[in-house]
Amino acid sequence: MTNDGSALVVDARGMRCPWPALRLARAMRDARDVLLLADDPQAAREIAALAGEHGWQLSDESAGSWRVRRD
Repeated sequence: MTNDGSALVVDARGMRCPWPALRLARAMRDARDVLLLADDPQAAREIAALAGEHGWQLSDESAGSWRVRRD
């Protein structure tokens, strides 16, 4: 995990689900803005479900990259 200035960057590339979603959930405990990088084809579905469950704002930044924010 690194920080790109405004968002905490979580690099979960090379990890199979559910690890990207678990890494995101862990990062969101303390951060309000996370940029998640993941290349597992199932990641998009799991990340969307997790964000919806917690009421987080989710936006696709690019292929394999999502920005997740909470109020």
